[in-house]
Amino acid sequence: MITEQRIMAAGNLPSLGALVDRANHLVQAIATPSMVQLVLRVALAVPFWRSGILKWNGFLRLSDTAVTLFSEEFMLHLPGGPYHFPVPTAMAFLSGCGEIMFPILLVLGLGTRFAALGLLFMTVIVELTVPDGWPVHITWAAMALGIMAYGPGRISVDHLLCKFVLHPER
Repeated sequence: MITEQRIMAAGNLPSLGALVDRANHLVQAIATPSMVQLVLRVALAVPFWRSGILKWNGFLRLSDTAVTLFSEEFMLHLPGGPYHFPVPTAMAFLSGCGEIMFPILLVLGLGTRFAALGLLFMTVIVELTVPDGWPVHITWAAMALGIMAYGPGRISVDHLLCKFVLHPER
């Protein structure tokens, strides 16, 4: 009798495959491609933005600390090195500009693939400067490559420009 009741009850339950399928659809509803692309863009932008704002003492005025870091502290770890950065003030300026502009572009989703390429290049320079930071740097590189490969997603200025300006017929 108990065995018969268990069999009858089990017959009314959805199959394991159906439960897995429902769970899969729930996860996909939460992690839509456009949401994932937006989160990737913001996640990559944050560390660079935070570093960039520390390099400035006002509009286009580099902080003394930024110049000192590139002049005395930061070294390029290349074969036969480490070496000092060439033209440290220019390097600090370019780094500070990139760390502000590329994150803004990423968050907006404007020129997204190029902004991600810029941050990938900066990640390579950071890795050459701080080789022990590779676990974080590889994460930044993976995010930048993902953005470059799959684009900004629907939640972006790039998408709006493509939809309404470049290809309005679609």
